[in-house]
Amino acid sequence: MTNTTPASHFKPGALAAAFVLSLGLAITPNHAAQDSLKSQAMSNAQPTAETLSAKQRAIPLIAATMATSNMPKLNAALNQGLDAGLTISEAKEILVQLYAYTGFPRSLNALTELMKVVEQRKQRGIQDAPGREPTRDVPTGDELLAVGKANQTRIAGAPVQGPLFDFAPVINQYLQAHLFGDIFERDNLDWQSRELATVGALAATPGVEPQLRSHMAASMRVGLTASQLRQVIQVLADNGDADATKRAREALDTHLAGAAGRS
Repeated sequence: MTNTTPASHFKPGALAAAFVLSLGLAITPNHAAQDSLKSQAMSNAQPTAETLSAKQRAIPLIAATMATSNMPKLNAALNQGLDAGLTISEAKEILVQLYAYTGFPRSLNALTELMKVVEQRKQRGIQDAPGREPTRDVPTGDELLAVGKANQTRIAGAPVQGPLFDFAPVINQYLQAHLFGDIFERDNLDWQSRELATVGALAATPGVEPQLRSHMAASMRVGLTASQLRQVIQVLADNGDADATKRAREALDTHLAGAAGRS
């Protein structure tokens, strides 16, 4: 069903935490369609590497400490990311995107902390790169819904549909129009960085293990490798979050085992 409601009217809250392909609701296309979708997804990915950059390693740490509202550790993680070359724009975008996974209050509090960090660094004589704002206009109305659906399909690896969307179709409209449309069309943060942030936040959040497994798969679809995701797990371990580390390790192992079984 086409929905022409303006994006500003959508109120998705933490809808992305219900990233429903993780519940087994995606309808698997034929092999030719899967190959096409994989090719489309990789067109939005960065070149494949086996190690995370220092900047990339900071992203899941920022996300995990934001998700747990641990402001001292978030302060340190933001400083680590900025020291590693994260721009202010990229840091803001990470914290803005994560409202969809952790809720507005945590996002607003984290953005306030980023403001504090940037000001403290200025007082110490550190001039962080401002970065850039999105370079293209985000579409609206039917075009936004279409773009969001295409982005969702690329990241999920197949059209996302199933009984849940028959029961509550509006939830997928919100996901497509807002998360995968409004947010993922903003090109001041690449998709690998967005997935690193999502994995970090979900790993730190109890009770969303199905969604975490889903985003481990999505991370690999946008070009991150199993080796890089193992490094994300190590970042969480080094941060002292044993529960997040365990959840992330189990999610990745489950995804890799399932992928091996399908090959």
